[in-house]
Amino acid sequence: MSTTAVSRRIYNPIQKDYVTFLKTSDETDGACTLVEVELAPKGGVGLHYHKTYSEKFDCLEGELKVQLSKKVHVLNPSQSAIAEPYINHRFFNTSDKVCKFRVELRPASKGFEYALQIGYGLAQDGECKANGFPKDKLALAWLFDISESNLPGWMSIFEFILRKQAKKAVEKGVDKKLIEKYVKF
Repeated sequence: MSTTAVSRRIYNPIQKDYVTFLKTSDETDGACTLVEVELAPKGGVGLHYHKTYSEKFDCLEGELKVQLSKKVHVLNPSQSAIAEPYINHRFFNTSDKVCKFRVELRPASKGFEYALQIGYGLAQDGECKANGFPKDKLALAWLFDISESNLPGWMSIFEFILRKQAKKAVEKGVDKKLIEKYVKF
């Protein structure tokens, strides 16, 4: 592994996941963001969707489950699935082994890149709850906003509050402090 790849590898001690940034928005002129994820046993994310980018999941090792709308796809090495914009999706690992996969966002999302670096940094600094969410509600709202995540179904009623809190975070300079402290690339 090159020095660049090592320095672009982040770890979340709560989720016990690693993410390595392979291509960033700046490096691809906004075409894509490409990360490699080492997902811990029983790990994963909740159901959500994005409006502005798709996510392609390519399984490299182990077994990755990707839910697209109501269907769960079981991916083994060399298999992939794509969550197009506006499609509710989540990924998870039900096995007792680490699953390794790549996620490619098209087009790229600098906000997603920032949200991962900041979220994992906050977790490393003990600034997250046991569920992995930042303790600071303004930071949580702002990270939700910049990652361009959206909540499905009835949970979408909370988005108005989150977006309003994200604006408050910017007004108070929370965004600048988090970027300065945690965004390294």
